[in-house]
Amino acid sequence: MSKNNFETEAIRTQLERSQFLEHSAPLYLTSSYVFEDAEDMRASFAEEKERNIYSRFTNPNTSEFVDKICKMEGAEAGYAFATGMSAIFSTFAALLNAGDHIVSSRSVFGSTHGLFTKYLPKWNITTSYFDGNNLDSIEDVIQPNTKILYAESPTNPAIDILDLEYLGKIAKKHNLLLVIDNCFATPYLQNPIQFGADLVIHSATKLIDGQGRVLGGVTVGSKALIREIYLFSRNTGPALSPFNAWVLSKSLETLAVRLDRHCENAEKVALFLQSHANVNLVKYPFLKSHPQYEIAKKQMKKGGNIVAFEVKGGIEAGRNFLNKIQMATLSANLGDTRTIVTHPASTTHSKLTEADRLEVGITDGLVRVSVGLENVDDIINDLKQALD
Repeated sequence: MSKNNFETEAIRTQLERSQFLEHSAPLYLTSSYVFEDAEDMRASFAEEKERNIYSRFTNPNTSEFVDKICKMEGAEAGYAFATGMSAIFSTFAALLNAGDHIVSSRSVFGSTHGLFTKYLPKWNITTSYFDGNNLDSIEDVIQPNTKILYAESPTNPAIDILDLEYLGKIAKKHNLLLVIDNCFATPYLQNPIQFGADLVIHSATKLIDGQGRVLGGVTVGSKALIREIYLFSRNTGPALSPFNAWVLSKSLETLAVRLDRHCENAEKVALFLQSHANVNLVKYPFLKSHPQYEIAKKQMKKGGNIVAFEVKGGIEAGRNFLNKIQMATLSANLGDTRTIVTHPASTTHSKLTEADRLEVGITDGLVRVSVGLENVDDIINDLKQALD
């Protein structure tokens, strides 16, 4: 891990200053780079020199962003992508071959589920799911051709917590690569590599940007694995744009202070919801009522900014709640400065059967709140009037 504390590394990890001695890293909006002579060009393409050649490969701004994430996660290397989903797809595509098998937690982001069930099977790459609330079931679905063990924690949108240390032991026992989507926790709240993860993926679009402005993704881990991902991405082109990398690198400077307030607000919102007569249940990692509270306390610094709760009255009650919201935003995004509410059963997960939704904890009345940075009293008042 880095020698300085998290906040210091987030702020002080920067590019070398140019001849202009700028205090803030400049934008490098260039597609390509020049060479001094034929030998310089030959040596650069032969990778005898570590330097920028083309911004699809590397760029100073993307390198600064990746360096920060690597220090935060305790990783050796990384590669930055245009979106979180391009990070997930490229990671799997680079490391898997036809005939390989993935074991994944059933509760994963909808587009990741689509990747596993619709697109990877085109290349004879199959996936088996395990129940995130019964990790003993993992070994039942591991096959001789299994190569990757994949999970999110906390999960989306039911906010279940998976024991990363247990997953690390299972992966090591069966010689699998453990890949963790750490999007909901961010490197500030959780570091899966400490618990045995080989690779960690983030949708930087969410809390890392934190202000709903740009798209981005990143995968970090061991040098050997990232080398494979880099070579695949260098040829297929899912690279993060320099401008978005510059924005995201600046965003990391305030990640810790933003997350402190997000978590403080979210815990107060969760406690309020627990006491409301029209709420059946509340899921928040640092509530003692959460089924995996002890695991959350073991592997997370704080509880994050996402709260899930069930409105009494099913799908129509959930839709009615959204219609009554006045201040918070109805959006499919999360991790913004602004509080966002969604009703998965009637929107993001409406195409699943009721049985499939219930398997991943999405009841008809489930609402997901991405708690923002507004005054917490105003957030609670808006939720209260909608529930009332």
